[in-house]
Amino acid sequence: MPDYLREEILLHPENRKFPPFDLSRLLGTVFEPTKDCRVCILIDFDEPAELIQNFAFLDQPGFPVQKNAYEHFYLGLKNGVMEKLQMTGGEMYAYRCTYGSNLDLEDDVWDTDGNHLSLDADIYSKYDLVLCISTFSATAPLTAKCKEFNFRGATLHGLNDIILNSGLAVDYHRVSEDAEKIRLALTKADSIEIDFELEDGRVLTAWLGLGGQEAQKSHGLCNGSKPDIANLPAGEVYFVPTDARGQFPMKYEDGTLGVLEVEDRCIVHSTLIEGNQATIDAHNARLQDDPMTGTLGELGFGTQVLPVSGADIQDEKVLGTCHLATGRDDHLGGDILPDMFKRHENSTHDDILFAPHKTPNFNISQVRMIRGEQKEILIENFRPSRFVMDALAAGH
Repeated sequence: MPDYLREEILLHPENRKFPPFDLSRLLGTVFEPTKDCRVCILIDFDEPAELIQNFAFLDQPGFPVQKNAYEHFYLGLKNGVMEKLQMTGGEMYAYRCTYGSNLDLEDDVWDTDGNHLSLDADIYSKYDLVLCISTFSATAPLTAKCKEFNFRGATLHGLNDIILNSGLAVDYHRVSEDAEKIRLALTKADSIEIDFELEDGRVLTAWLGLGGQEAQKSHGLCNGSKPDIANLPAGEVYFVPTDARGQFPMKYEDGTLGVLEVEDRCIVHSTLIEGNQATIDAHNARLQDDPMTGTLGELGFGTQVLPVSGADIQDEKVLGTCHLATGRDDHLGGDILPDMFKRHENSTHDDILFAPHKTPNFNISQVRMIRGEQKEILIENFRPSRFVMDALAAGH
């Protein structure tokens, strides 16, 4: 793609044209399934036994993610995709909702006849490909399970129509190529500095030590024989911080804004900017009760040009955005494990996305990479820098 056209699309990502969603193309590209590869779909409910039996959830209001899983994946597999890709299976199962990002799944699972089964004994050990289309992300627990039971799969939580028609309609060979170009541009960075400009004019700076580690990528291709889980839509480069300090703003779910203080890689305190003081107090109480909940486990950068979907699973993959995450990072090669938390329900991996639509109350004025004597600007005002654009343009 010519550089001028890339920049025009960056300014107006809504103008990017996508081909129609094609399940056979998606699965064929991402997995390259071999003959007789056995595939299944996992979805989640508060009451899975009742709602999955005879697909009862289809006659109930709500459940948009699960209905998308049925319409676009289950029916797609049954109506020609399995035959085209020479796969078998295609069954759908339901497990109990975890109520938290990347929390471990209970072993209980139910089939569409209402039979009570075991994820370990009846799913992970019997299928080659597991597609988890759920309310909350299951990437971390499935990454651990795939290594134990030798399967591959994908997590597609929060699936909606925008994601289907953009983030899952792209050419994942190209997504992988672009992610690798940015990965090579950032790998072995010593540190990253992020400047956040608040509405009152203050500038907060967060410093993240990376220790010269190899950058990693979430690029969507999961087509080897090695057990692996793709997080779809894909398209990011990420690090596991070894250290962090400074401050960064936080927009809570209720709209409350706070300033988070970071020491020794951990969020230690939140201070109210505006909104509900009780929200800040609750966060501080959680940090005091279980300090591991404030540990920074990821720094990620989006690598794709995509429209805003309203779901972080896609929106954190948008070029010009970055995100931090707290909590477990074992699925990323980090050292924060679920059993290190005081309570099971705290052992989540929670992304904090910085993007214009998500955090309009503050701007990322600049992101800088330091690598030895080299210092490069990566993002300015939520736009990729010339350094990043040149990396993407290489080879075109």
